[in-house]
Amino acid sequence: MADLAPAVTPASLLTSPAVQSAAEMAKRGDIKKTAQKFESSFLSIMLQQMFEGTETAAPFGGGPGESMFKSFMTEAMANKMVKAGGVGVAPAIEHEMLKLQGLT
Repeated sequence: MADLAPAVTPASLLTSPAVQSAAEMAKRGDIKKTAQKFESSFLSIMLQQMFEGTETAAPFGGGPGESMFKSFMTEAMANKMVKAGGVGVAPAIEHEMLKLQGLT
């Protein structure tokens, strides 16, 4: 008598709905992180431009390291802004990336 249960092969496991759903969720998570990184980079550049002309008086500013550490500060500020909700760039980028991947 023939076995009526479908054969389970490695290829059939990869095409199962549960695995596809897990892969889609992972891809969505990667897209969200990428969109947030983009927003953080965007904000960092904007903040660098904003602080371009500012000078800090001695004893708390100046010196050869100020310009180098100012870029680190703007990057940290941008990361904090994105974690607090950002300015709305990340959700728009995420939506467009999901649309391009056919996941909307």
